[in-house]
Amino acid sequence: MSEAKIVYGFHAVTSRLRQNAAGVKEIYLDQSRGDRRARDLAQVAAERGVRVIHVDAARLDGMTQRASHQGVAARVELAPLARDLDSLLDGLSVPPLLLILDGVTDPHNLGACLRVADAMGVQAVIAPKDRAVGITPTVEKVASGAAETVPFISVTNLARAMRELKERGIWLTGADQGGERDLYSTKLEGPLAWVLGAEGEGMRRLTRENCDALVRIPMLGSVDSLNVSVSAGICLAETQRQRGGKAVSRRETHR
Repeated sequence: MSEAKIVYGFHAVTSRLRQNAAGVKEIYLDQSRGDRRARDLAQVAAERGVRVIHVDAARLDGMTQRASHQGVAARVELAPLARDLDSLLDGLSVPPLLLILDGVTDPHNLGACLRVADAMGVQAVIAPKDRAVGITPTVEKVASGAAETVPFISVTNLARAMRELKERGIWLTGADQGGERDLYSTKLEGPLAWVLGAEGEGMRRLTRENCDALVRIPMLGSVDSLNVSVSAGICLAETQRQRGGKAVSRRETHR
């Protein structure tokens, strides 16, 4: 059975409308907004047969717990996503491409990583339960719908989860500026999980030790580090580039 939830913000609501209008049950729009952005959203909703209800700001504040909703929220029904590694991997019909995040505590970074993961066909994002951010309203807003399309699997013991992935034949490649291999000269084929740490601290020692390989992103300018979501985007884009026409959308990856 699907669950209902509230998403808010123009980007998140519009993205949801375009991706899966059937799952958007109602849109609540601030009745005082008559600007072009509000009119455009109402038009998209009308084209997709979604009801728009005009409400006052106080009702939107209550629905979103006074978040920065920008005058718009939507009630959506979401199909349940896989919440454990075994059920996720058992259901795949293609070699897995996963993203493991170690120690990412900033909800904006996690939201951006989920958005990148969605764009690059990643089947799941994996993170530890402790010392890391989970799915929050801020994460959902930044992810612009990706929090509802990419399974986010929170594990109690990240090192153990990594070992279980290796037992399933998944190659664990860590992005680390101290890595001996260059990203663009590394083969990125077959079952693969990218492992990234938070900006600044990077991966914890045990996480790094459980990687099969450490790969560095060539830095050609004056900065010596990148935001974790930017690093994830670069690594995943190169992975899909190497795989060429083999890349498939996540909707085609399950039996």
